[in-house]
Amino acid sequence: MKVFGIDPGSIRTGFGCVASDGIRHRLVAAGAVLTPPRASLPEKLLVIHRALAAEIARTRPHCVVVENVFHAANVRSALVLGQARGVALLAAVEAGLPVFEYTPAEVKRAVVGYGRADKQQVQRMVMLLLGLVEAPTPFDASDALANALCHVHAGQDPGRRAQEAALEGSRVAPSRRRGGARSWRALGEAEVTTLLARVRQAGVKG
Repeated sequence: MKVFGIDPGSIRTGFGCVASDGIRHRLVAAGAVLTPPRASLPEKLLVIHRALAAEIARTRPHCVVVENVFHAANVRSALVLGQARGVALLAAVEAGLPVFEYTPAEVKRAVVGYGRADKQQVQRMVMLLLGLVEAPTPFDASDALANALCHVHAGQDPGRRAQEAALEGSRVAPSRRRGGARSWRALGEAEVTTLLARVRQAGVKG
């Protein structure tokens, strides 16, 4: 199965396609659509739509996942973001593909295991889950890949259960921690290495 993820934005729209057999995940494509800074909003929307339509046609995914955002900095930002989402949805529907939507918190929980993870943590886990040598950039691309991985995991396949077991095994019970509870924000390089080893042992490609 190939899933095409989109992280919409009027200035930069991230996209990423992931192929998965339910256990191992592979990067197919990733990047970001940059719009001309001095272009009008309609012109920017046209650039986004054409670029996404071309990438969807090239990668030939089975479905498209678009981030469902409920909050924005202000009303104007929300309206602009909504229009960027609209052309992304249009590109998917024009290709005859089913569209799925997840909130940012749902995506972070599926990929990182923590609904308030920051962009660096999401980027790092996307890199580990796809077995990449370098983290996908910019953040818009890694966020789009996270959207795709979220949908793969939503099927509750054996690979998802293995990853959850690995993530759970990497945590320390609160009663055994020093200095109180510790969040995923404090994830260090050593712990990432340990987590990757656990994921590999569980059968998820890392």
